[in-house]
Amino acid sequence: MELIDLTRTLDPADRELLPEGLKALASVVAPSVAYSHPAGAGRDEFAAALQCGVHDLPDGEGWGSEMLSEFNSHLGTHVDAPLHYGSTSEGKPSRTITDIALDELFCETVVLDLRGRCEANQPISVDALKAALAENGASVPQGGAVLLRTGQESFTLADPGFFQYPGMSREGTLFLAEQGAKVLGTDAAGWDLSFAVMAQKFRDTGDNSVLWDGHRAGREREVFIVQQLSNLAALPPSGFHVAFFPIKLARASAAPARVVAFV
Repeated sequence: MELIDLTRTLDPADRELLPEGLKALASVVAPSVAYSHPAGAGRDEFAAALQCGVHDLPDGEGWGSEMLSEFNSHLGTHVDAPLHYGSTSEGKPSRTITDIALDELFCETVVLDLRGRCEANQPISVDALKAALAENGASVPQGGAVLLRTGQESFTLADPGFFQYPGMSREGTLFLAEQGAKVLGTDAAGWDLSFAVMAQKFRDTGDNSVLWDGHRAGREREVFIVQQLSNLAALPPSGFHVAFFPIKLARASAAPARVVAFV
């Protein structure tokens, strides 16, 4: 069995790659990290903790340590709990990230290749999803996961195109849920169209149904949405399981996750 990591590395250096105008998104890209090296700040911290002098330390070194800040619960590759979409889901109080059982997040998975079937800043159509499913040849696993490969792998955080991606609509989200999917994942920065695109649509039409309709569909059908996946090109179309295991963050609407495929 091969283990394939589908998780984006949380690297504070990536914050500097963001184009001007998108710097405000840094807290959902990577945390700020203060590094303490065993031969540097970690040495002083260790000596202070043990109430001794630096000269007393074995080999003259302390510990390696990191202090993280600006750590958003929707940081990097993360799992959205139903609470993220609203206070209720399927008419019941929305579950938090720690309400979700691990066996709900370890499931059979299919990959839908949407490259050439979707466009940047445009919703992914139900027809495109149906065509990708037909090409895959496998059915959606009941209670399983569907991962969308949209082609965003060709962009880095330094490219404006990273934040101009195809997004899901209410209709598309409900279609996948109705097929039996419980976990919905994407290689894009977000599940819906970008905030800038949704805001412009609202200004143009005055129709508030365009605002975050992909996520809000999770109020009608409970699903767990996973964003900023990577390395989907390494996966077969079907016949494998994925673990979507988030940090156990009490009462949270989401948490960063280590997402690993078992192929």
